[in-house]
Amino acid sequence: MIEVARRVAEARPFEIALADTIGVGVPAQVTELVSRVREAVPGVRLRCHFHNTRNTGLANAFAAVQAGVSTLDSSLGGIGGCPFAPAATGNIPTEDLVYMLHRSGYDTGIDLDRAIETGKWLQEQLGRPVPGMLVKAGAFPRPVAPAA
Repeated sequence: MIEVARRVAEARPFEIALADTIGVGVPAQVTELVSRVREAVPGVRLRCHFHNTRNTGLANAFAAVQAGVSTLDSSLGGIGGCPFAPAATGNIPTEDLVYMLHRSGYDTGIDLDRAIETGKWLQEQLGRPVPGMLVKAGAFPRPVAPAA
């Protein structure tokens, strides 16, 4: 993987994407891989793409962010899949990712409430529940300002 990243970097890409489309990675592996790739191709932007097949996608995304990745792929509601991977589930849900990042102090520039509403809309359009959790649970209640 590191050698492939080096060879790709020679073509001066805008960024290099690291993907776990079958959802088998865990955060420790993400941290190690991102660190090794960053060391091998300094200055090249990295993007990560995770599936939540084994319920580690969001944890992997957070590990990637902590390792210096600034771009993550996701999909509203967590829909998607991989035609090459039997039993692969969807991508990490955008609204769940945004919630985690906002609560962890990161500014994504994404309106969480609108992402949740769009996930709900998407669920209606599909006629089935989507994998995302915030579509079901909503965002954590915001503190109410004291009455004056």
